[in-house]
Amino acid sequence: MKKVILLASGGLDSTTVAYSLSSENIDVYPVFFDYGQHCVEMEWSRVNEVLPSAVCRPERFDISDIFRGSPSRLIKEADLWEEEVSDVDLYVPYRTMLFFAAAAARAQTMGILDVYTGFINSNHAKEIDCTSEFMNGLDNLIDNIGPVRFTSPFRFSTKTEVVREAVRLGVPIGRTYSCQAASTFPCGACPNCVDRLDALEDAGLNAKVR
Repeated sequence: MKKVILLASGGLDSTTVAYSLSSENIDVYPVFFDYGQHCVEMEWSRVNEVLPSAVCRPERFDISDIFRGSPSRLIKEADLWEEEVSDVDLYVPYRTMLFFAAAAARAQTMGILDVYTGFINSNHAKEIDCTSEFMNGLDNLIDNIGPVRFTSPFRFSTKTEVVREAVRLGVPIGRTYSCQAASTFPCGACPNCVDRLDALEDAGLNAKVR
């Protein structure tokens, strides 16, 4: 059976990738990174809840010291009653690149050659290492480093397309969590929440799964 590492966050995108891989009888080993995000316990709870039963239980790795003292509102939660949060405020430098490097190291340590992610083409939080251009460059970079290969099935997809695939696969969409601004409830206003709500509407789903 093919074995893969999956970067899992409890959000819709990575959970949908997990369901897709599981449906193909691929042995999935999820990894979850605690990088000091204010919503870490919510994400950790959801990633343990929403992954398909056939998938191995996720491993949690603490890399939070790297971002200690960061002013990012993904690290230091804002008071949404008193403060406005823009996409610039959500920037965490080199976060995605760090995820890829750590996942590749874990994969090769385990003798696994494939790392899957749920990343889609996005630059909402000014994350240059989340764009298609970065992903294309990553393909070239890893050719010269080691045997691990990255696959992001939704890298050219829209959020609406992800939602439709999630519905097809039976993903518990309403239990996934990917809010950037609030640690215990979806704020409905951050870039991730807006994308999600728009995609659910475009896909014709009602508010029950929001």
